[in-house]
Amino acid sequence: MTDANTSTPRKILVTSALPYANGPIHLGHMLEHIQTDIWVRFQKMRGEHCIYVCADDAHGTAIMLKAEQLGVTPEAQIARVQAEHERDFAGFLVEYDNYYTTHSEENRVLSNRVYQTNKDQGNIVEREIRQLFDPEKSLFLSDRFVKGTCPKCGTEDQYGDNCEKCGATYAASELKNPRSTISGAQPILKANTQLFFDLPKYQDLLSRWIRSGSLQEGIANKLNEWLEAGLQQWDISREAPYFGFEIPDQPGKYFYVWMDAPVGYMASFENLCKRRGDLNFEDYWNPQSGAELYHFIGKDIINFHGLFWPAMLTGAGYRTPTGIFCHGFVTVNGAKMSKSRGTFIKAETYLQHLNPEYMRYYFATKLSSRIDDIDLNFEDFCQRVNADLVNKVVNIASRTANFIGKLGGKLSSTNANPELTHAFQNQADTIAQYYEQREFGKAMRDIMALADRANQYIDEQAPWTLIKQPGKEAETLNCCSVGVNLFRLLVLYLKPVLPKLAADAEAFLNIPALSWQDHGTLLADHEINKFKALMQRVDMKQIDALSEQAKAEAEAEMALGKPKTALDLDPVAAQINFDDFAKIDMRIAKIVTASHVDGADKLLQLTLDLGGETRQVFAGIKSAYNPDDLVGKLTVMVANLAPRKMKFGLSEGMVMAAGPGGADIFLLSPDSGASPGMRVK
Repeated sequence: MTDANTSTPRKILVTSALPYANGPIHLGHMLEHIQTDIWVRFQKMRGEHCIYVCADDAHGTAIMLKAEQLGVTPEAQIARVQAEHERDFAGFLVEYDNYYTTHSEENRVLSNRVYQTNKDQGNIVEREIRQLFDPEKSLFLSDRFVKGTCPKCGTEDQYGDNCEKCGATYAASELKNPRSTISGAQPILKANTQLFFDLPKYQDLLSRWIRSGSLQEGIANKLNEWLEAGLQQWDISREAPYFGFEIPDQPGKYFYVWMDAPVGYMASFENLCKRRGDLNFEDYWNPQSGAELYHFIGKDIINFHGLFWPAMLTGAGYRTPTGIFCHGFVTVNGAKMSKSRGTFIKAETYLQHLNPEYMRYYFATKLSSRIDDIDLNFEDFCQRVNADLVNKVVNIASRTANFIGKLGGKLSSTNANPELTHAFQNQADTIAQYYEQREFGKAMRDIMALADRANQYIDEQAPWTLIKQPGKEAETLNCCSVGVNLFRLLVLYLKPVLPKLAADAEAFLNIPALSWQDHGTLLADHEINKFKALMQRVDMKQIDALSEQAKAEAEAEMALGKPKTALDLDPVAAQINFDDFAKIDMRIAKIVTASHVDGADKLLQLTLDLGGETRQVFAGIKSAYNPDDLVGKLTVMVANLAPRKMKFGLSEGMVMAAGPGGADIFLLSPDSGASPGMRVK
């Protein structure tokens, strides 16, 4: 907090984890960004020099594949998604100083610098490894594109880097029964040469850093387990095809997304420095910097931020984070978010039905400095919003403002209950400490306890009765003025969580934007504006409509992403009658010879034995078959097809095959017992 003697503002740089530019923002993302935004808004209200930056994580195989699926360039894909992400975060009133992208020139330059400096320090090593390779898509698979059975606890359907059930980390090649999530094929191990960051070199430094107090206790303990198990060199490169930054001295190799993504924090801040002019990059990232640096992240990515990131920063000559704040996952009604149950809720879908401040407040009531999962129970959500925000806080203003309006619209110059107002003011330091320590739930409980006291006071004074009594006008004005001042203090304390409510209340109260220091003053002899409803109650019908829409969207998405069947790709042709079919003479044929055709990309030349007669056929099966493997096989041919003159020779029929083409061509083969010349009926 600001030094009380010097009043010198702290210099604080804050980030949230970078959302991946491959899909929409959902309530799981919103927990983290709301938590960060509340903390940043509080710091700014206190007068601290606090900067909040973020960016879209825009590189990787998934981006490349998604763009390919949509028929657009990766650049067009990430630009569209970034605009959607910024829209959704703004909809939830998350206020960044800069929201950028990792696919930027700033990030390219910084990533190259981080890499080259670490290389000069001897931290980058090159070695051959065996990596999982998708034989159908012809690309090496990163961990996120491999699923299988956890090698530690046996849980199925786990990703290739860590198990969600037991928390174990492992190499993707250690998974049991692995499969490519791209094609469904069983990956094969294939040798290739990659670059690694020599993380074990920083074992001692990381051990000291983990014990420095920069991490929550549970997180520090988990990282210590990894340290004790022995650190491994960290893979920082990927083979083409890959969407990202090509490594300057390694043609055809690209920075793995977890190499350049955290550098995106730095790049977003540097971009802000260029645009603003009053910020200096080195003041925040130099090892001697007096600024504070905090990362808010989910517990699933602590290994990257708690081990690789500080080591890589140190090797590149930059400072390490002051603190890393981890949170748990969002569950809905006690279970993991589920598309089929309608509980996997996109930010955009929520905003079509409900006020964003409802969710900001509900998350705040659940958040603490611990790493617990946050359960979103919609019945509890509805009750809390209605009971706390509408029935308690806003109700204070609605119960008093109209009487002040009837009595001239100006607050009393007298404080009719200094004991109560001072009790409210004296809570400012405690609530501030809760915000600083990220104990938002404790802050909300204290604030609502104050709201209860305010409502109790108004109940006791009963201004609706006083105003009806002759000569009680001043007493009515006095108690209602106390009520309005208590409301103002509650709004001030809630402002980091409810910025829109605060702005509307400031307009009603006819005051400038509230800062934290304003808790020390009260409004007296002050004109206020006519009261208008500040917040509506939540109806369970809105919750039901939200759930139904989320479920419908999930069903449509799953149907869209469902693999196409053979009939989807190649529908059955128009009906023919039996006489038409009978005209086709299909015969069993034995392949006597098979050879490549000079100058033909797709054709093989086949000599077919029809049982005493041979035919020459040119078949477009070169991409699927080696000629030597075909000799002696039985197949099926159309024997009465008119000969077709080709530039390579005369083709006297057609062999029968199935499949879409390319490597997926399958010659029809008869069951054992069939012989050349037999008719297929």
